[in-house]
Amino acid sequence: MTFRPLHDRIVVRRIDAEEKTKGGIIIPDTAKEKPQEGEVVAVGPGARNDKGELIALDVKPGDRVLFGKWSGTEVKIDGQDLLIMKESDILGVIEATVTAQKAA
Repeated sequence: MTFRPLHDRIVVRRIDAEEKTKGGIIIPDTAKEKPQEGEVVAVGPGARNDKGELIALDVKPGDRVLFGKWSGTEVKIDGQDLLIMKESDILGVIEATVTAQKAA
């Protein structure tokens, strides 16, 4: 099954946070917060302005994004836990740095 969000909505898959701190302490599941970072899975066509013109979204599938702690609605599609949110709930896109791209 494929899912296509409507208007300015976006489907995001959460990216799990590290299970250890930098000092090597393992964080138990009960103490973990839900990750606020995710990968865009699907995007809608965009919102319409007052004139009825379609305004395209700034994110695309595959982008890594940061979003607010309580953003979106949790859904399960094809057994995957996903979030559906508006583009305005996204705080920013995480872009790879030039040095990280050269190392890969």
